[in-house]
Amino acid sequence: MFLDPYHHRQKDRILVSPDQASHFAKDLASDFNPIHDPDNKRFCVPGDLLFSLVLGRYGLSERMDFNFAGMVGKGAELVFPEVAGECLEIRDQRDKLMMQVRRSGAVSEDHSLIEHFVRNYVAFSGQNFPGVLVPLLTEQGVMLNPDRPLVIYERMAFELDRLDIHTPGLVPGESTLEVNGKRGNVRLDFTIESGGEEVGHGHKQLVVSGLQPYAKDRVQAVVEDYLARKARFTP
Repeated sequence: MFLDPYHHRQKDRILVSPDQASHFAKDLASDFNPIHDPDNKRFCVPGDLLFSLVLGRYGLSERMDFNFAGMVGKGAELVFPEVAGECLEIRDQRDKLMMQVRRSGAVSEDHSLIEHFVRNYVAFSGQNFPGVLVPLLTEQGVMLNPDRPLVIYERMAFELDRLDIHTPGLVPGESTLEVNGKRGNVRLDFTIESGGEEVGHGHKQLVVSGLQPYAKDRVQAVVEDYLARKARFTP
């Protein structure tokens, strides 16, 4: 399966090495956030990889809601339930909740459909910074802390009208930001299309913390640094 290079399976547990997490972020999601670098002290596994592994293991349901409860760090072992019901809880070896998934409706285990959906979603998701977040923050007169930017992947949900589709693509929709002091809530909407027809919709929610008053030169420096990182890692 196309996700095999990005995880190991040992009996009932899933392990993601820092190198695997980093390759997934850069190769599939075009996400060059330093927090996914293997040697980063704050390293964490991309939430989109957890999302992808759930679809690969349990299939694509018409309605799915993912709540990210914890950050998966180095050495974490994830326990995926053997029996998949309407509510799934992904926990680590210490029984700490990492992600909760609610799903309903018909289920497809078509590997081609799942791969296409995953690849399109993570590509959409990986474009959040700087293309979406920086303009949203600028409009509100705030910016991320350049020394310690904190963006937390909180939730993702979608609903499909049907599953007899083959090449679903994601189209960005409205993006909104609500600022409350040093904290902000971001919502990114998207529609799902197949064959030129809308077949579903969804949204992604982020939490940004440690917001500071907007300073153009500092924002520009952060963006340039990020783009330089992307250029170094892009073939």
